[in-house]
Amino acid sequence: MKIQPDNISVQSISGYGPDWISVGNEKISTSVVIGSSGERFIWNCNRFEDLTTDHFAQLAAMNTELIIFGSGNRLRFPQPAWIKSLIDKQTGIETMDTQAACRTYNILAGEGRRVAVALLIETAPG
Repeated sequence: MKIQPDNISVQSISGYGPDWISVGNEKISTSVVIGSSGERFIWNCNRFEDLTTDHFAQLAAMNTELIIFGSGNRLRFPQPAWIKSLIDKQTGIETMDTQAACRTYNILAGEGRRVAVALLIETAPG
């Protein structure tokens, strides 16, 4: 699905599929974190089952008011221990499937909110 941002100055997600997203013309097929302030980095996790507290501690280090967690192709909630660093910093976290997270991020970033999206793009084990 192609999507179009309202605020073109914000780094936005321009499309997505079951195992990829695109930012502008760049197709990304690995888990990634994207921030409305221009941050973007690979989130080193290929499966929901491999997530740890360290993955969410990376997110807590960002200067955001809200983290949107895209949990893969289906909705799965992070364990409370994983998000303790976000709670301690009083950073909000919302969980949804990855495609819904893409849409929500674009809306909030387009409104000028300090938001980041952590997208789990799952790959088959192997």
